[in-house]
Amino acid sequence: MSDSPNTPAAGPTGAAPDDGSARDFGSEPAGRELLPTATPARTRAAVRELVRPHRGLAVAGFATMIAATGVGLLVQPLLGRIVDIVADHRPPGDITLPVVLLVLVALAQGSTTALGLSLVSRLGETVLARLRERFVEKALRLPLEQVEKAGAGDLTARVTRDVSVVGEAVRDALPELARSVLAIALTLAAMAALDWRFFLAALIAVPVQASTARWYVRNAVPLYARQRIATGSQQQQLLDTIAGAGTVRAFRLEEEHTGRVTRRSSAAVELTLRGVRLVLDFYNRLHIAEYAGLAAVLVTGFLLVRDGSVSIGTATATALYFHSLFTPVNAALVLLDDAQSATAALARLVGVADEPSPESEKQAHESRPRTAEAGGTVTVTGIHHAYEPGRPVLHGVDLTLRAGERVALVGPSGAGKTTLAKLIAGVHRPTVGSVRVTTNGAGESGDGVPVALVTQETHVFAGPLADDLRLARADATDDDLRKALTAVAALDWAEALPEGLDTVVGEGGHRLTSAQVQQLALARLVLADPPVAVLDEATAEAGSTGARLLEQAADRAVDGRTALVVAHRLTQAATADRIVVMDGGRIVESGTHDELCAAAGIYASLWKAWSGTRATADETPTHHRPDTTTVKDH
Repeated sequence: MSDSPNTPAAGPTGAAPDDGSARDFGSEPAGRELLPTATPARTRAAVRELVRPHRGLAVAGFATMIAATGVGLLVQPLLGRIVDIVADHRPPGDITLPVVLLVLVALAQGSTTALGLSLVSRLGETVLARLRERFVEKALRLPLEQVEKAGAGDLTARVTRDVSVVGEAVRDALPELARSVLAIALTLAAMAALDWRFFLAALIAVPVQASTARWYVRNAVPLYARQRIATGSQQQQLLDTIAGAGTVRAFRLEEEHTGRVTRRSSAAVELTLRGVRLVLDFYNRLHIAEYAGLAAVLVTGFLLVRDGSVSIGTATATALYFHSLFTPVNAALVLLDDAQSATAALARLVGVADEPSPESEKQAHESRPRTAEAGGTVTVTGIHHAYEPGRPVLHGVDLTLRAGERVALVGPSGAGKTTLAKLIAGVHRPTVGSVRVTTNGAGESGDGVPVALVTQETHVFAGPLADDLRLARADATDDDLRKALTAVAALDWAEALPEGLDTVVGEGGHRLTSAQVQQLALARLVLADPPVAVLDEATAEAGSTGARLLEQAADRAVDGRTALVVAHRLTQAATADRIVVMDGGRIVESGTHDELCAAAGIYASLWKAWSGTRATADETPTHHRPDTTTVKDH
């Protein structure tokens, strides 16, 4: 598991409200563990790692910004020069050169600023794109129980709102912040070059600005972090209410769920209003600094001009310099607001992107020698598992699936079959014990995931059917797709679609039947070509009429692989190499169909009850694996 904090109590997200209120806005319900949030140090380190490959672009961008800012600083001395010409009653023609230089400065500054902002923006977008890729890659591999504990709203908020906040900061805030900081530094240096006393006068504003910035950061960091959590909680409640709308109406829970949504939304609004009040106080303090600094510079200029130490033009240029600081200082401190919000969002993205790869993913990247023996060996040792502490689902399970063996997993509802299947597939990680997959041959794909899981809940992605199939193997040719569809008896109906394999399926496209959807999932399995396959009631959605077709398709899909089949129909169990019976989270029987029927145990009882409900001859078991070479077309 990650060492990163999983709860809002860790890091800035657990800080107290800025006004000391006892109300816990943005807190999570008991038992919910948010996805990890990176520490500030780790967030900075992650940004450095992302920027490092693009150092050349970073140097070019900031060098161009420095040049643009430096050129812009020539405006004030040129204006001061014009003031001196007028004050000394010189000929009007003397103004021509300063005016021409002002035009050239404006053109040069405009072009270099545009180039610098373009380079900095390109850097930011490149880094953000890589961060998005890392985030999505790790988010798709998060253990299911971790996502369930956090709630879908937390992950959804990170994928949508947090990515959006960071993206806006990269496009707008980062270039402008870089420009403003450079303008402040170089302007102060220019003031010191004119006369060091002007520089000291300008520094009067710094203590007020610095204290304001510290005060703001101290209050803004926890506030914006809590806003991110509150937004996630709001989205989670909306998802829960909308997804369960039918149940909510059935049990007359509309008012209760509306109240929950209202409370979550009110918490998010309250935190937003706190942020607005914080920003207003922030500006009030900044205005005090501006007035104090400008007054000090003007008084200093008056005294130095009166003493003859500087000219009126120099004093004018200095006052203009300080006045020009209003915009970059305010911009930098305003962008500090965006930076704090973006930093809180960035920490949440990095927290997920830094999640370690599960063991199943690490095994997928290990080299696997090819041998003549297909499939792999699965060794389950001392598995104990609980979704919630104190409520164990599995108790001391030991199981070995030999290479190429097809094992049926049966048992009464709640026996732990699906949990064991998901542990072997790597969807969950066991609370205690281990699951080891030793592959002896990787099939044609060679370096694919060692274990593939097919369940009765299959998603059809919106897009051409061919693209949906290629999710399993991106480099698959059309011939590969047709072979996979043929293996699961789906080619005829696939080619009969309006545009064949190019037909758009999924949301907004051609609607597939439940049996076709499962055939699509099995075809993906054939394309992925994993050494080990886990089928968790993968034929359950077919209904009685399509049961035999899907069972034969499943047989073909797992042919030559090590397979664990959570059997929805006992005809699947009867044709397996071995049957494992579970009850109460334990393995209670193991053997062939004939052996278990003769033992007169749990399986024999299940088979007797199953056989008694079969009214048609084609459901009678053959006690051997069917000849899958004669699969009928759908």
